[in-house]
Amino acid sequence: MNTKSFQFTAVIEREDDWFVATCPEVDVVSQGKSIEDARANLLEAVELFFEAASPSEIKRRLKKETYVIPLMPNIPGVKSKPSVRA
Repeated sequence: MNTKSFQFTAVIEREDDWFVATCPEVDVVSQGKSIEDARANLLEAVELFFEAASPSEIKRRLKKETYVIPLMPNIPGVKSKPSVRA
């Protein structure tokens, strides 16, 4: 079987006691009890998507370019910036 590795993005957000992970390049979402669990589950979900999806579905959902850049909006009534952990 011929395989190739790609680099995609994982956006992970806390929602109550869970972490929700999204891969914007293919619109795949997963979750986990920790950041690492959410990342690992997302990786598995993305790999399963590529195994199961038809070529037309992959073509339709696969984004050619994704940019992750910071936004710094002014939010009325909010005095401090939200913290971001890497």
